Amino acid sequence: MTDRLYLYDTTLRDGQQTQGVQFSASEKVEIAEMLDALGVDYIEGGWPGANPTDSDFFAAAPKTRATMTAFGMTKRAGRSAENDDVLAAVTNAGTGAVCLVGKTHPFHVREALGIPLDDNLENIRASVAHLVALGREALFDAEHFFDGYAEDPDYALTCLRTALAAGARWVVLCDTNGGTLPKRVAEVTRAVIAGGIPGDRLGIHCHDDTGNAVACTLAAVDAGARHIQGTLNGLGERCGNASLTSLIPTLLLKEPYRSTLAIGVSSEALAGLTRISRRLDEILNRAPLRSAPYVGTSAFAHKAGLHASAILKNPATYEHVDPALVGNERIIPMSNQAGQSNLRARLSDAGIDVGRDDPALARILDLVKAREDAGYAYDGAQASFELLARTELDQMQDYFSVERYRVTVERRKNALGKRISVSEAVVVVEIGGQRMLSVSESVDAEGHDQGPVNALWRALAKDLGPYQSAIDDMHLVDFRVRITGGGTEAATRVIIDSADGHGHRWSTVGVSPNIVDASFEALVDAIRWKLIRDKVAPA
Repeated sequence: MTDRLYLYDTTLRDGQQTQGVQFSASEKVEIAEMLDALGVDYIEGGWPGANPTDSDFFAAAPKTRATMTAFGMTKRAGRSAENDDVLAAVTNAGTGAVCLVGKTHPFHVREALGIPLDDNLENIRASVAHLVALGREALFDAEHFFDGYAEDPDYALTCLRTALAAGARWVVLCDTNGGTLPKRVAEVTRAVIAGGIPGDRLGIHCHDDTGNAVACTLAAVDAGARHIQGTLNGLGERCGNASLTSLIPTLLLKEPYRSTLAIGVSSEALAGLTRISRRLDEILNRAPLRSAPYVGTSAFAHKAGLHASAILKNPATYEHVDPALVGNERIIPMSNQAGQSNLRARLSDAGIDVGRDDPALARILDLVKAREDAGYAYDGAQASFELLARTELDQMQDYFSVERYRVTVERRKNALGKRISVSEAVVVVEIGGQRMLSVSESVDAEGHDQGPVNALWRALAKDLGPYQSAIDDMHLVDFRVRITGGGTEAATRVIIDSADGHGHRWSTVGVSPNIVDASFEALVDAIRWKLIRDKVAPA
């Protein structure tokens, strides 16, 4: 027998409270469509009336299989639910469900609301009853529940019972401050169920301030809660919310959950989880967390030679699940810790056939270690490693050569008399005996300078003749710089992450005392690797 577990995503509301995160209405529509395809049960779109973006989103919200949910708060004291304009803005969004947050901690009722405890209970009752009378599915987020339960368990439970009696489908225990640990979450959840709140009406909402949001959520599920709230990639206030990107594969792939609980995410949808996670980071213009469980680029990376050797014999030796189940892939990175097991595996993944006793293997290993000693880092730049290996094996296609490049940065006044910086790059390449010159300024539509590296990229990718169609969908998604060594002999290492319209992503590295030169090396590698990967014939 399996119990149904319901997934409630609050990326578009609680996730938007992440410092530095701001969605546009169109971005929220795209994310909602991704969430619906994934198979969550509820999509919390935001707080209608709280800001123009949320109101615009609900006006344009896509039709979803998941229940679209508006978020708001219980009515204010001194007015009826029918005449509370804040509550009216939430109900006017027209969603099938509404989630209202309300106080359950006596301290907050007295200090934040400044009203008697009984008045708070009436606010909860009247608000939920009003939603039910309008034909909406009502959810009640019990704010600061675990702190409130510690101070006055009877009152905290009474708040839950009041919401249920008024018709709430779910009452959700919120660890709003994120300080409750898993053992305590399990204890309180069991006590709540023993106090008359059915597990199939009970939810959990955890924040990650101790790094335990996922563990706390699973502890509540173990104790009987059957509704979990979280966000993609763990976005959220302060340290974030419980990450559905970690919870969903754990629930589907790990015991006892996979055999005792059912969720709305199919195995086919699970295989798209890594793509969805990385697309969200692209929308936010953030670098994906490499160490993220299941979906990070390092989640299935095996750097040590001992590990790589075992992985080649049986992946289960160092992998807890098959990376393909979540749409990720195994990586055998090259580094100065690598052995021939790493090297053969990496070459095989790149489609390069090399005999087991080929002397080139030892040469490539020595070259990797020597170059890493000079500042390169191939464990984070697999594409550059592949180009290095192909060159050493005499399997590198001759697509183009760079004859020269120049970058200038000028500080000048624009037509309005405002001082601006303008970067300009000139790149000359040779393709099949023909010289091609490209010039580009790095200025966006609003006249802002995007820097010398961007100017170089624009010039390099502006006109590559017979290869242009192969790189038109290519774009840069991350740029990382580190100074290696120190003093006047310090070198600059640049790692660039690139992507294309097919969802492929790759990393390249450049090293030079000059940051622009290091960047250019990584840019050239990025283009060459894409041409090889797409099997483009040299001109």
